[in-house]
Amino acid sequence: MDKDIKKRNEAYNRYVKEKVPKTKAWPSLFNSFWVGGVICCIGQGINDLIMLWFPNMAGQNAWALTLIVLIFLASFLTGIGVYDKIGKFAGGGSIVPITGFSNSITSPALEYKHEGVIYGICVKMFTIAGPVIVTGVCASVLVGLIYLIF
Repeated sequence: MDKDIKKRNEAYNRYVKEKVPKTKAWPSLFNSFWVGGVICCIGQGINDLIMLWFPNMAGQNAWALTLIVLIFLASFLTGIGVYDKIGKFAGGGSIVPITGFSNSITSPALEYKHEGVIYGICVKMFTIAGPVIVTGVCASVLVGLIYLIF
């Protein structure tokens, strides 16, 4: 019985090894690096335009507006199917900036919209991003308590 299971596992592993697409590490790393850099440069350009158009806006407010614009653009590009192509090409370079977080919330919302607003969009929207949000909130509470005590 053990030998039969072992043979099936080995056959399955060979099958998976044949079917999994081979990736080239250096081109993937390079694409990830430059696409992530371009996304960050776009964010800097948006911030510079906001500071140019609204000269009385303080730095923190301009960055908040910049993040709102980047989140909207990533959600819009996800909705029309462009951001998924960018993600497939760039890998981690498209995930690391805040645009990747926006994509991780928008994608499940679009995928499960046929189940309705409550059980589809509202519930499934945070399946990927929920643990990230909970961890961020818990970490910020912990840091806030440490800052308060010390």
